[in-house]
Amino acid sequence: MFKKYISKLETIIAFAQSMLTPKQFIFLSAVLVGISAAFAVIVLKTFAHWVFSFATYVSGILKLGFINSILPIIGILLTVFVVKRVLGGTIQKGTSQILYAVAKKASIIPKKQMYAQIVTSSLTVGLGGSAGLESPIVITGAAFGSNYAQKYKLSYKDRTLLIGCGVAAGIAAAFNAPIAGVLFAIEVLLVDVSIAAFTPIMIAAATGALVSVIALDEEILLSFKQQQSFDYHNIAFYILLGLFTGFISVYYSRNFQKVEHFFARLKLSPYKKALFGSSILAILIFIFPTLFGEGYESIKTLSENDPGKLLENTLFSGFRDNSWALLVFVGLTMMLKVFATGITLGSGGNGGNFAPSLFLGSYVGFFFSKFLNLTGLTKLPVSNFTLVGMAGILSGLFHAPLTAIFLIAEITGGYNLMIPLMIVASISFAISKRFEKHSMDVKNLAKKGHAFTSNKDTNVLSTLDTNSIIQTDYLTVSPDENLEKLVDLISHSNQVIFAVVDKDLKMVGIVHFNTIREIIFNPYRVKYTLIKEVMIPPVEIISPEDSMETVMNKFEKAKVVFLPVIKEGKYYGFISKSLALEAYRAKLKSMTIE
Repeated sequence: MFKKYISKLETIIAFAQSMLTPKQFIFLSAVLVGISAAFAVIVLKTFAHWVFSFATYVSGILKLGFINSILPIIGILLTVFVVKRVLGGTIQKGTSQILYAVAKKASIIPKKQMYAQIVTSSLTVGLGGSAGLESPIVITGAAFGSNYAQKYKLSYKDRTLLIGCGVAAGIAAAFNAPIAGVLFAIEVLLVDVSIAAFTPIMIAAATGALVSVIALDEEILLSFKQQQSFDYHNIAFYILLGLFTGFISVYYSRNFQKVEHFFARLKLSPYKKALFGSSILAILIFIFPTLFGEGYESIKTLSENDPGKLLENTLFSGFRDNSWALLVFVGLTMMLKVFATGITLGSGGNGGNFAPSLFLGSYVGFFFSKFLNLTGLTKLPVSNFTLVGMAGILSGLFHAPLTAIFLIAEITGGYNLMIPLMIVASISFAISKRFEKHSMDVKNLAKKGHAFTSNKDTNVLSTLDTNSIIQTDYLTVSPDENLEKLVDLISHSNQVIFAVVDKDLKMVGIVHFNTIREIIFNPYRVKYTLIKEVMIPPVEIISPEDSMETVMNKFEKAKVVFLPVIKEGKYYGFISKSLALEAYRAKLKSMTIE
């Protein structure tokens, strides 16, 4: 029955495509992709909220503090089971796969990502894994956009644009923040966007936010109605908060990677690794229950008038009204969050770092302002610093200050905190960028030599295949031949550069027409000069495995227009700089979203 309805809908869309102009069809597609991404958000958020409420209820009524610890173990083990038995044994995590798909896979995202992320992340995070649902939501939205475009045979540009629509709609629906959704899609994921491309992305984001508002309970969304007014006398403290969040972002980024690498090196079966990691996570959650799940409920608690509620139903409930005890609890939770998230994902769970960055930011802002207040040095509005801290960490981790600023502005219901948001987000970004060249999303891609959207030239070059521009039909000469042979080759070809190779095809030098121009018009010297006497060593050599970015850097360094290619120790061909630039320009034109 379900397939029948899907088939009818596809027929209607195909008919609409035939009746509408390409631009009108993209607008319609943006709406449909936005609706699809919003429904993914509804499923994930509702399930995660229901499980958290259930666990909290059971823990409060039956006084079973360990229930929150048992659920993540079950969730991670179930996730590993689904991955092995249903999803072919592997699943890609993190939004970096979207970057890779856009740059290297012609914006083709596998169909299974339309459901794989929903299933696995709902099991992991819904059952208490200390990660976020936003990355799976973004990947799902991107997969909807990519596969929709493939279904209706849209171009690479349109596929990429609809991926952006899915991403924007996912973020917009998750936070009821359409502006942040648009900025996230453009600032973090898309390579190059013209002004005209904003329209479908905005349509998708608005659609996603609207569906979310209609269908989701407001309690499930992260939103804040209460905030104190901005006081310009606190500017100096917001600057210090920006510095603090910047360094904490670096701390989180580096330690998260260490935890991931630790689990990647473990020589254990997937189930044993999951059991080992989730058991450690269970201990952390037992001691610090706020590490359970996304943690959005505790963010709301921190921003309210009675943050001491965080200590209820914990081992520290006896210190509920002790401000210093609460501060220590918040500080320890803040420093341990990276390990909880790293263990969740490294041991086999699925989720992302978007929610953990907001969680961490709120705790950092609260800790910073509460500590200064308790010391009596000043009287800061703790709720404001709690909210602004989220922008600092989000900006520092994802290198996305605009997204951070407008996301917090939207979820707080106004722009009263715009000035401190701008200060903290920009300073945190600058500090993080100083110590971490790439954001968390692109760090692993950059290490593997893949594309990252913060550098468009690098991204475009990475899509080019070095082998495709190697010319292997160049004529070669022997070092012991005289110039008569070379002159004959020059007169019968358009070639201006020749590789000098020995009998084993190993290159011993090169000869360029310009370097022997004066000699070849002297018959005597042509007859009695050997090629090895005029050949020169290559300034740089290329390997077929080199990336195009490496190739262009070698051209720039060598200041030449031809570079020889060596494969397995033997001469293989030449790369022309003009041909490489022509391929770059063609690819750049095809990738520009208009």
